[in-house]
Amino acid sequence: MLKVETDASSGFCGGVIRAVSKAEEYLVSHEHLYSLGAIVHNEKELERLRSRGLRTIEALDDVPEGETILVRAHGEPPQTYLRAQVRGLNLIDCTCPVVLQLQKRIREAYLRLKGHGKVIIFGRVGHAEVLGLVGQADGDALVVEDLPMLEEAIESGALDLSLPMEIFSQTTKSPTGYKAICDYLISRGAKLTVHDTICAQVSGRHSHLEEFARNHDIIIFVAGESSSNGKVLFDLCRGVNPRAVRIGGASELRKEWFRDGDRVGVCGATSTPKWLLEEVAKGISAFNEGK
Repeated sequence: MLKVETDASSGFCGGVIRAVSKAEEYLVSHEHLYSLGAIVHNEKELERLRSRGLRTIEALDDVPEGETILVRAHGEPPQTYLRAQVRGLNLIDCTCPVVLQLQKRIREAYLRLKGHGKVIIFGRVGHAEVLGLVGQADGDALVVEDLPMLEEAIESGALDLSLPMEIFSQTTKSPTGYKAICDYLISRGAKLTVHDTICAQVSGRHSHLEEFARNHDIIIFVAGESSSNGKVLFDLCRGVNPRAVRIGGASELRKEWFRDGDRVGVCGATSTPKWLLEEVAKGISAFNEGK
């Protein structure tokens, strides 16, 4: 008999809950709403919202003037707001308050360092939140994903260690990875100011998920393919539990993964909806039928 437990702390973070709720609220009285980029990095949730009238676009020019656009929790660079104003578009700004504060801090740091220092962002190159953060520095910020990328930037001269620098992290990155980047720069003698910008809600999930993964025989981690946070949290789970498996939904479950008597833990990313976690847990429990 399988014993299935769903992690109570998994599921949407506050910023995503707010954005999805705003979209649903608008669609109650409107046929459609445009989202600038995917409102959440989860294919199953996007399908659900698409059925209600949410349309994902990649550029403001993809919609007619006068339409309403939702700015997702990841945020946008300043140019997006200027372009929307020029085109006469209405905005529902759902930028996460934590991201808004981070954008403000990066903008202030850029003005302090302009011409004689560098803003560094620890994050995934091309990620929606990171693009918005780089925009606060007029594109003049160094984005690094890991230590090899940082070392390459130093060796190539893209980062001059003799100049003052301030470092920030994408809000959903690993605290351990961020510390490693900061420690390396300090060990190289960098004139570094470190800003604590990882979302506290996300950061708290790291230690909790480690314990959750350790206390179960097998972990079923649910996340969309494009979820950056999903990759970070799944790697964390697999680091403490080799029997961690990542799936996108219940249809991917395989009975042969489980052993009789397994304590099964179901958890997911900050972009994974609760309903999907519950659906997966129900699918695992169904394997008990007939035993």
